[in-house]
Parts: sequence; C-alpha cells; structure tokens
Amino acid sequence: MNSNHIASARVGRIVTRGFVTATALAAVAGAVAPTAVADSSPDIAASNLVAGAASIGTTDAQRVEAAAVVRLDPTAEVLLLSDYDFIHALWQKASDAGEKLDAVRTAAEQAMASTVAEDHVRFIVTGVHEAYRLDQQREREKAEAERVARLAKSQVLLTIGIPSTPELLALSDDNFIRAVARHEASGPEVRAAALQALSGEPADWREFIVNGAREAHKRDVAKELEDLAEKDRLEAERRKELAARKNAAALFRITPSEAMLGLSDDNFIRELLRLAAADLHGTELYAEGQRATSSSDPAVWKAYIHTGADAAYKRDDENRRKKLAEANRKLALQIQAAAENGGVNPNLVAAAKKALAGSDDDVAVFLKADTQYRLKRQSLRAWGDGEYARQSSANGGKVVLNGTLKSTSAQADREDATWVIVPSLASRPGCYSFESVRKPGYYIRSGKAERNGLRVEIAADDRSAAFRKSATWCTRPFPARPLPSPINGVSFKQDAGSGVNWLAPTTTEVYARSEMSFPLPGGVPGEAQPVRMAAWRVTAPMAP
Repeated sequence: MNSNHIASARVGRIVTRGFVTATALAAVAGAVAPTAVADSSPDIAASNLVAGAASIGTTDAQRVEAAAVVRLDPTAEVLLLSDYDFIHALWQKASDAGEKLDAVRTAAEQAMASTVAEDHVRFIVTGVHEAYRLDQQREREKAEAERVARLAKSQVLLTIGIPSTPELLALSDDNFIRAVARHEASGPEVRAAALQALSGEPADWREFIVNGAREAHKRDVAKELEDLAEKDRLEAERRKELAARKNAAALFRITPSEAMLGLSDDNFIRELLRLAAADLHGTELYAEGQRATSSSDPAVWKAYIHTGADAAYKRDDENRRKKLAEANRKLALQIQAAAENGGVNPNLVAAAKKALAGSDDDVAVFLKADTQYRLKRQSLRAWGDGEYARQSSANGGKVVLNGTLKSTSAQADREDATWVIVPSLASRPGCYSFESVRKPGYYIRSGKAERNGLRVEIAADDRSAAFRKSATWCTRPFPARPLPSPINGVSFKQDAGSGVNWLAPTTTEVYARSEMSFPLPGGVPGEAQPVRMAAWRVTAPMAP
C-alpha cells in the first residue's frame, strides 16, 4: 500500500471516530435536532470531526477509571468523546449526585474553564480522583458527625434519667429539646438551658444536646447535693459519686447496673472500657480511660470519673468538628479558585472569601447546593458601567438594555436583569451560558436575523445541539491588553461556522453581530463617529 493510501485510510479513521464522537456527545447532552446536521457543509463537518478526534489525549483505561468515580457508564460512544466533552459528561453526573460529589463537580468546572488541553488530560488522569478523595473525606466526616449527633441524644436521656424510646430519638433537634424540657426528670437548670438553646440557632441546639444538657444536669445535681449536704453530708457524697459514675457511663452510652456502680474506681473504668462500643476505640474518651487504669494512683481514677472523661469527650467532639471544617474549607478554596480562573462569577468569589474569613458554620452554609447556585448570579452591564442587559417579557423574551435600574427597583425588574452564569450548555472550554433568574431553565441565545444582527432572546433549553450552541458564549478579555483600572471588561462570542458573532449592546437592545463595534446615531459629519463596543462588565447581581 503506497503512502497516499495510508494517509487516506488514516484520515478516514479519524473522521469516522470524530463522527462517533459527535453522536456520543449528543447522546450525553440531549437529543440532536433533526436539522442540526443539515446546517453545516460536508467540508466544515469533516474538519470539525477531525478536530474533535484530535482532542483526545487520554487512554480508554484512564477514562474508565475516571468514569467509575461518578458512576458514568463508559460505553464505546462515551470513550470516543473529546477530553473536554468527556469532562462535561463527568461534570453532569457529579452535578446530578449533589453534595456527595461537590469537589468533583467543582474541579470539573475548573478544568472546563481552561482552554489548555493538558489541563483536561490532567483532570481525567489525576484531578477527578484527587477531588473524589476530598469528597469521600467530607462524606466520612459528615456521616460521623451525624451519627454522633444521633447518639448524643441517647446520652442526654441516660444522663438525666429519661427513658429512651425510638420516638424520642427520632425527633428533630429542636423538638427533642422541647421534650427534654417538659420531662419531669429534668431539673430547673436543664429546663432553663433548654429554653435558652431553643431561642438560638441550630448550632445552639446541637451544643445543648452534645454538651449543654449534661452540664446543666450537673448543676441540678450539685444544687440537690448542696441542699442535702446541710442535712446528711455522707449521703450527699455518696450521691455525688453515683452521679459522676452515671455521667461517665452515659458518655460511653452505657446504663450501669447496681453491681457496676458498686465497683472500685479503677474497676469501674475497666468495665466501661470492656463494654465500650467498637466505634469508641481510638477516641480520646477511650484512650484517657486506658491511661487512667494504667495508673496506680486512686486520685487519677477519681479524676477521670469526675472530670477527665467529660473533658476527653469534648476533645473528641471538637476533633470531629475540626476534621469536617478542614474538609469544607478545602472545598471552598477550590470553588474560589475555579471561580477566579473563570472570571465570570465575581459574586461567587467574593462570597467564598467572606465565608473563609468567617466561622466554620459560615463555610458550611456557603457549600450548600442551593447557596452555590444562587451565588452564581450576576448582572451584565454594557462596558463602562452602562445599561443592564435584561430580558423583556413584553418583547417575547428579547434581551434589551435598561439604564434606569437600581437597587430600589421592583424585584421583578431586578430579576429580569440578573443571570445565573453556568458552564456552557454546548460543552465548550472557556465558555458559559446565561440562565434567566426570572424564568429558570431559559437561557440567553442568538436567534433569527433582524436588521441590526441576530436577535438575542431567552428561550427554554430543548436539549438540542442547535439550541445549546446558540446559548453558548465564549469569553475574551476586553480590551485585549487589560488596563490598570476597574473598567476592564469581557467580550462574549459565538462560533457561527463562517465566522464569529459577538454579544453586542447597541442603542436600546442586544444583538449577536459579526462586528466588534456598533455605530451610534447622532455623529457629526466629518468627525470620528461614536461607536459602542461589544464588551461587558460582569457586576454584582441586581437580584442577589
């Protein structure tokens, strides 16, 4: 076979692979509109397919391993996607999984924001696995915190002497506290602490259950013993010892028998360790008990029962909180970095910085899925702090310009000028789509030709390849060489097959135009004519 035949066969295989790639992407992203292929010439289609095939820099084995992370079925069609489109498929599965794969989703978005092929390869080969390990760590810490929170309720009941029932343990934190406050076994200090917790936030409820109820009960017991000591000091001391032992046993989730309560201090601790559940092994509570029993000093045993076990339990709780908080902060930093690299979500960047500068609870709230989605809201202003781009229901969803909007404008008007900026529907690196806040599921797209260019409007995503291409806008800094001032902006463009269309503010409306500038009316003959550039500033959302 001569060299020409070999070259021809190689191109044939590339084009075939590219055609399967395009078909596979359509299968992942949604059904292809029947007319989508007819719009492109055979030469353009072939060149696009060759480009798609050439953008595969990973092996099938690497892709299968990456797909397993998000439980994506690695069919032959999926394995033929370009690296970027394969990442988009991973991102979609991670998004569907919710908080369990937040780190994977965020890392995928960061990879998709890059136009460098090596970044796409790196994510598939190692990045997705590193992100998954962070997700696994967060899930473990969250599961452990939730399990301990459930067990803490049973410890409260054991400590106070309230019979434990499945119904009580199944109550929400606030209703559980109300039930404790109403129970006759609860003393005045417990009731007061419960009411104070209920007047606070969920974090205050959790603190009452984990530590507050037990400490309040200690105060109730101390008051009873103080009253009793005036009459019978020996009986007061006996009850004090019993209360300390019952409290220590409650930390181990054990209801001590009368025989166990009668053991010597060192043997009582040994019995706690013997009966301890497997999940307590390795905790500070367990280790401190072991250290106490290894001592021959009775004062050490007594100190563990009266104060040491409680202090160790609090250290365990603090360690659990720190581990989860550390994992949360790592993810928040990753989200901040991805948003900074993308350059179109400054609202998300600012919120990430604020959360990371705040408390661990602030970070946890920031990471919630609904919070993340809302923080991707932004507004678009014509470059130079001009008018806002907003959808106009009166004009069939057309995107128009409004220069009178302000923070005191009607909520509906401000929502019309607010957009959720998300990775592009058409799976393009460095590109985005703009979802309407007023009408979720509707996106800014270019439509039919009008006098000043292609009509720009919002429309519902029909999952077709044609729609998703029309609703995808790729970024370019404006001006090309950024100025040392806050007036720098960004331009948004679309590949129109035969050229590029720019998202352009004109006089009162927005169009997709092939020119980067639009002449404004009112120019003076013989002088330089005023123009408006196809450039925008991504600003704070009018409807946060």
